[in-house]
Amino acid sequence: MAIRIRELDATAEPAWDAFVQATPAATFFHLSGWAGVIRQAFGHATHYAYAEQDGAIVGVLPLARMKTLLFGDVLASTPFCVYGGSVAVTPEAAAALEDHAVSLQRRLGAPCLEFRRHEQPDPGWEGRPPLYYTFRKPIIVTGDDTKDMERNIPRKQRAEVRKAIKRGLRSVCDTDVDRLHRIYAESVRNLGSPVFSRRYFRLLAKAFPGACDVTTVLHEDRPVSAVMSMHFRDQVLPYYGGGTREARTLSANDFMYWEVMRRAALERGARLFDFGRSKAGTGAFSFKHNWGIEAEPLNYCYRLAKGARIPDNNPNNPKYKMIIAAWKRLPLRVANLLGPPLVRGLG
Repeated sequence: MAIRIRELDATAEPAWDAFVQATPAATFFHLSGWAGVIRQAFGHATHYAYAEQDGAIVGVLPLARMKTLLFGDVLASTPFCVYGGSVAVTPEAAAALEDHAVSLQRRLGAPCLEFRRHEQPDPGWEGRPPLYYTFRKPIIVTGDDTKDMERNIPRKQRAEVRKAIKRGLRSVCDTDVDRLHRIYAESVRNLGSPVFSRRYFRLLAKAFPGACDVTTVLHEDRPVSAVMSMHFRDQVLPYYGGGTREARTLSANDFMYWEVMRRAALERGARLFDFGRSKAGTGAFSFKHNWGIEAEPLNYCYRLAKGARIPDNNPNNPKYKMIIAAWKRLPLRVANLLGPPLVRGLG
């Protein structure tokens, strides 16, 4: 039978997510829950579509349109996510979904269509020198204790973790996104970046129950660093994290990510640690590289309308240098007020 492209609705969400869970090329960011999160947290229109053949889903394509006055107009798969693009089990389904995306771009009048590919860009699409890199490594577990797990991280990081333990640091794992947000907001302000809203974190926890948790590091019962992690199949993805100014001197961040890896492997059976994306030349890139993980370029690709350019809304763009420097000096209360309306266009 012919392939049909259908829009995602509530009745199709279970079948969509079952397809994503069963298809190796799909990622956590292809799950249907992101559609509601993006609409509710940022007010962006979503256009999730799937390919159906013989009554079964044979491909999915999550799309959302980010259209803001400051940062332009992009139809992306998928904003606020590391990976995206269509996922299909047949070439015919993949081609049908790509045709649908290009047609939708034309109907909406969006100047730019973006697929956030992990592997190679789609044939015929425009690319650019890699801006983002992802960091992924297998978790090797041969026993059931922490000492066995330590071989997954370099010697220097093991030493930092042991220092943190000697300083009395401990971790808790729960779903306290409000505590996470307080730490995260301070951390990104110090880096000169606008913060996501607390509501966004709450929506993520609600959309993915059991698949999102928060690891918080405490020093003398005071939270000094925290991260929200996503769990998908045998993968753990520490995604939104940060620390207070004292976290670095306490080795809290190394300890935090070690605790994420350790807990995920020993308690959830995780076998892949996905450290997420970072831009080359940043502190986050160096931190992840120092964990002994090789950087893999992300090959994001684009379809552009006539006269349109690939967006360049990132902190490495020289035109944002003065804005970033000024943002670092903002009072935290002001940064938390101004950040969420800005960040909705920076997905």
